[in-house]
Amino acid sequence: MYRHFFKRLIDFILALSILVLTSPIILLVIIFLGIANQGNIFFIQSRPGKNGRVFKILKFKTMNDKKDASGNLLPDEVRLTIAGKFVRKTSLDELPQLINVLKGDMSLIGPRPLLVSYLPLYNDYQKRRHEVKPGITGWAQVNGRNAISWNKKFEYDVWYVDHLTFILDFKILVMTVLKVIKSDGISSDTSATMELFTGTGNNELCD
Repeated sequence: MYRHFFKRLIDFILALSILVLTSPIILLVIIFLGIANQGNIFFIQSRPGKNGRVFKILKFKTMNDKKDASGNLLPDEVRLTIAGKFVRKTSLDELPQLINVLKGDMSLIGPRPLLVSYLPLYNDYQKRRHEVKPGITGWAQVNGRNAISWNKKFEYDVWYVDHLTFILDFKILVMTVLKVIKSDGISSDTSATMELFTGTGNNELCD
């Protein structure tokens, strides 16, 4: 009952409440990012949701669009602005996704929506992460976020799909708040963002 009805109801009520309560903060972020990014405030990208259905995710834009002499975007860590670094560190960049939750594209809790280009790379096990709606935060995020390997992240995602309950969602929500306060797992060891997923080439989860 929770998975099919109450989860959506709770998502809507909480997302709307958080948007109202954080509206002054959202306004400040819009002003500072507008200055830092020369007017480019939002990051909009196609992401796969439940059952692989593609939707447009909305986030605050934390990196500028500076390019090298050849017209290629500079590395992520170079394009990450001071304002963007703060917004990302405090996870404020995720707030616009509350609109995705209100629309029903996402849930507050669930596997993070990844890139559409990853869809053909998933093995049968990894595809199971799309059996539920993606979330703003999830079991993988409170267990390492960008600081863990892809295989471990998928393991956590599928485990969540198999064990989804109200108690688990509440636990993840509390752990997320603590993670945000500590700023744990924002980056991997080698990049400002998670390295690109290139596939495993088989249908087994590797450690």
